[in-house]
Amino acid sequence: MLPPRIVRRLVLAPLVIVLTVVAVLTLPIWLLVVTAASLRLPPPQRRGTRLVWFAVAWLTLESMALCACLWLWVANGLGGRINRDEYQERHYELIQWLLSKIYEAAVRIFRLSVEIDEPPPTSDEISRRLTRPVIVLSRHAGPGDSFLLVHHLLARYGRRPRIVMKAALQFDPSLDVVINRLPNAFVPRKVAESGILTEIRRLSADMDADDALVIFPEGGNFTPRRRWRAILRLEQKGLAEEAARARKLEHLMAPRPNGAIAAIEACPEADVVFVAHTGLDDLVTLGDIWRRLPLSAKIKAKWWRIQAADVPRDREDQIRWLFDQWEEIDTWIAENQPAPAPAT
Repeated sequence: MLPPRIVRRLVLAPLVIVLTVVAVLTLPIWLLVVTAASLRLPPPQRRGTRLVWFAVAWLTLESMALCACLWLWVANGLGGRINRDEYQERHYELIQWLLSKIYEAAVRIFRLSVEIDEPPPTSDEISRRLTRPVIVLSRHAGPGDSFLLVHHLLARYGRRPRIVMKAALQFDPSLDVVINRLPNAFVPRKVAESGILTEIRRLSADMDADDALVIFPEGGNFTPRRRWRAILRLEQKGLAEEAARARKLEHLMAPRPNGAIAAIEACPEADVVFVAHTGLDDLVTLGDIWRRLPLSAKIKAKWWRIQAADVPRDREDQIRWLFDQWEEIDTWIAENQPAPAPAT
């Protein structure tokens, strides 16, 4: 159960700063421990050492972001002017800085590379890129895919992302503070679907030209077990056509259409962007990361954009259209997915 906000502010946020100081001071000890634990692994891998370096870098950046949040809170009149545009922009800049530094740390420590296949920009696309909002529908698999997506929306495309996230992510103090000051939504684990759809409509309805609502229609990270559960759920609801189409998806779970449709209905002028990606699909748990983290991490992604005028408006057509796009993503993943890293 999530602690009240006042507890998170007065306990969890300072705790991160204390942990950062302790981690930095005891770094040599942790490196010795993980080096000993990694002796069974091939010498080039050194997964434990890399994970420790990244954890310390993450904690340090978290602490710096929390200090910046405190300064912004004081600077805007102890929170009194937090909703003004200039302070909203400062918080978006802070998120971009934080994610950029985390991305740079991942590039150095894990040799991460991201290759994005995007449509060649036509003159019309360039002129419209920041003149209307977009709804981004992405698959959900692998560690940190949502962080990478938000990072690229901010840094590469100049978008201001809005996301509906699990409430448990508020255990991360910097996310808790910054995200709650911006147009986003945290939803409890057992909240009714109607509550999630209400938040999606709220975030979609007032989007400006440079906003982007991010939705993961699968509802969670892909696993084979969740894939079969999604198929069974469709069959139990009597949705035979959708269940049959879901069975043909090898790398994705069946999309849940209600969130995407709610966003489109609330913001009909928005274009819709579909995002496919692959590269770290087999790294789901901490155990997977420890056993299978490759020496070099490479993520491939592809996105395409559907203009608002070409988005179906009838609900049944929208569901079929969404499954069409999901089948295209599944085919792309099959053609671009790397061989699974061997466990050691």
